[in-house]
Amino acid sequence: MTIKAVIDRYEADTAVLLLGEEESATMGFPSAFLPQGLDEGDHLKITITRDRKATAAATREAAALLAQIKEGKP
Repeated sequence: MTIKAVIDRYEADTAVLLLGEEESATMGFPSAFLPQGLDEGDHLKITITRDRKATAAATREAAALLAQIKEGKP
């Protein structure tokens, strides 16, 4: 999934993005995670993908921790 965004403004360490074709939704995004040199009015493409491998690893880790708790192990 790719979302179009425009940097509307900066508020402290947060970039306020207008999202979608109609720019009808807003989102605050930490400017530290954006490339340097971006200015208000710059257009961005945000790509979101599911990381199945990381999700599976986190699920296994959570299950192992839960098992340890149930067994009374620290």
